[in-house]
Amino acid sequence: MATSAHPERSFLKRTDEDGGSMSFFEHLVELRKRIVSALIAIGIGIVFAFFIAKRFINFITEPMQAALRANHVDPNLYYTSPAGYVSLIITLSVYLGIVLAMPWVLYQVWLFVAPGLYRHERRAVASFIGSSMFLFLCGIAFGYFVMLPRVLTYVVGFAGGGPIKPLINVNEYFELIVVVLVGLGVIFEMPVVVFILSLFNIVTPKFLIKNFRYAMLLITVAAAIVTPTPDATTMLVFMAPMIALYFVSVFVSYLVLRRKRSQASGGEGQTA
Repeated sequence: MATSAHPERSFLKRTDEDGGSMSFFEHLVELRKRIVSALIAIGIGIVFAFFIAKRFINFITEPMQAALRANHVDPNLYYTSPAGYVSLIITLSVYLGIVLAMPWVLYQVWLFVAPGLYRHERRAVASFIGSSMFLFLCGIAFGYFVMLPRVLTYVVGFAGGGPIKPLINVNEYFELIVVVLVGLGVIFEMPVVVFILSLFNIVTPKFLIKNFRYAMLLITVAAAIVTPTPDATTMLVFMAPMIALYFVSVFVSYLVLRRKRSQASGGEGQTA
């Protein structure tokens, strides 16, 4: 009777240490529950974001306006279609709503996978989710506070004060910063990717150090492609965190390898 009264508690208790087992249908029911909860949170986040989107636009447009002012140009941004501003508000609300709901979405992912994991695996997954979110936000912060001001100032000033003046479309500007910020957020996930690859013995610290020259080549090519200016200084600013993240990834791989060796030696000692 206690089991039927508290099915979720019973499930957690049953799977606390040994991973437990669920039927395929139970997995689908649980997955549906978590997806619905995540979508509801995203919907609520979008509705809330819609009411603050106008204020948030000022924050988003600040790097562009600062670049225009630095080059003594009209700092206003424009939309060129009747529904351009409304479209911007809706698009911004969707992105902002997803960001606001992301902690709850990740929590739903955690609730779905945690009952089937061992205790040490739960700690690893929780660390993985937390570090992924942290690094992604660090990438966005780096792009907004470091990359965008430098890139936009260079691009706007490229005309050199001639007769041609910029007339910035706010919708096109928004598309640009989404690509830059999300791209940097994904790039900052490098240590997490290396952590997963190291767990499966796909990469090792020795492998990463040995192939650093090839990694530098790929980083340089990626920086040249992603950086929207031919300015070498801007490209170097973009490359610097990527190189730092590479060495952080080497250290992460080393920690994973050391932990696996420690667990292996501990297992052998218990067997003996």
